[in-house]
Amino acid sequence: MANFRDLLKTTKQQIREVDTETSDRLRDQGSMILDVREADEYEAGAVPGALFIPRGHLESQIEMRLPDKDTPLIVQCAGGVRSVFAAKTLAELGYTDVASMAGGFGKWKDEGREWKVPQSLDPDQKDRYKRHLLLPEVGEEGQMKLLDAKVLLLGAGGLGSPSGLYLAAAGVGTLGIVDMDVVDRSNLQRQILHNVDRIGMRKVDSAKEAIEKLNPDVKVITHDVRLDADNIEDIISGYDLVVDGADNFPVRYMLNDASVKLGIPVVHGSIFRFEGHVTVFDPKNGPTYRDLLPEPPPPEMAPSCAEAGVLGVLPGIVGCIQAVETIKYILDLGDPLIGRYLAFDALEMSFREFKIRRDPANEITWENRDQIKVVELTDQCMPAPLEAPVASVATSNGNSAPAGRQPVGV
Repeated sequence: MANFRDLLKTTKQQIREVDTETSDRLRDQGSMILDVREADEYEAGAVPGALFIPRGHLESQIEMRLPDKDTPLIVQCAGGVRSVFAAKTLAELGYTDVASMAGGFGKWKDEGREWKVPQSLDPDQKDRYKRHLLLPEVGEEGQMKLLDAKVLLLGAGGLGSPSGLYLAAAGVGTLGIVDMDVVDRSNLQRQILHNVDRIGMRKVDSAKEAIEKLNPDVKVITHDVRLDADNIEDIISGYDLVVDGADNFPVRYMLNDASVKLGIPVVHGSIFRFEGHVTVFDPKNGPTYRDLLPEPPPPEMAPSCAEAGVLGVLPGIVGCIQAVETIKYILDLGDPLIGRYLAFDALEMSFREFKIRRDPANEITWENRDQIKVVELTDQCMPAPLEAPVASVATSNGNSAPAGRQPVGV
């Protein structure tokens, strides 16, 4: 009967084994390190960028975490034994380019090759985010991305309330909130961040109190100001992404111009009576608000919610979709609503999707970002003319030198 040594020897003959030097070179050429150690080993130190799946979960998780079976893989454990058996398993699952690292992480570390102590969740966080950690598409690495993310909520009203609460619950580590209003009794029909005890309170302070009581992991930054051309770039530049719950067209167009100039994505949402709309404007990779709506509709075609009313639960649905799109963007999951406009009708209980394409007449683009000037906008919301590029003058040595119908929000 074969013993462990016989089994290991036989398995090594069935797989490809490479030393640490070769592994390091292949990693530089694009191969992925697959770390199959236990969690406590991984948390003590790991190769940067390694995909971590404990050996005991390999068969159940690898195809969800790494669906491309042609990805070049170098399997690593502590000393090069578990990785041998893992490499055989991967080959049996159909992975075509797999090698086991001889000597494992121990030898890699002893030779002074690149490694670091990964960020990890504390026990309370592992308990709080347990349902996320069970998702192979999220896991601990994804949860750490959420905790490192910075998201700005433009408005603490109908859309900012559900999106803010769910982003906080999901563990988005920094939430900024822009709003200069106070809590009013009429808000409470739909703005679930607030309550009767906080009527008359500044909305940003009420929102901060609610979010911090929900999840103390979240840092809340309040901006109790009117968003204008003088401050918008400074405010949004501190965030990875903006969740748009603005309630007027000039602010939306100004946000568009600033976000395009800075390359910051915007998760747009709007509501009107029984209808809601969501899309993602990523200026580097797709159309923007000015491509969707080159100019605002006349006021009589787009009355505010204060004039036309809104079903109280509607912003909950739209805001939750905005939160989903935000999390997807942070984690690079699924198919985001970039270039896609999702329309929801609560009376029909139907969703429709429309394509958005770039408008060739729109000059407010990522390619023109250095020439965009963010200004206060009139009701027509026309952008400022592009600034002329910096001219060049010849120096004495001959070189060149610089011369010096859309629904509205809540």
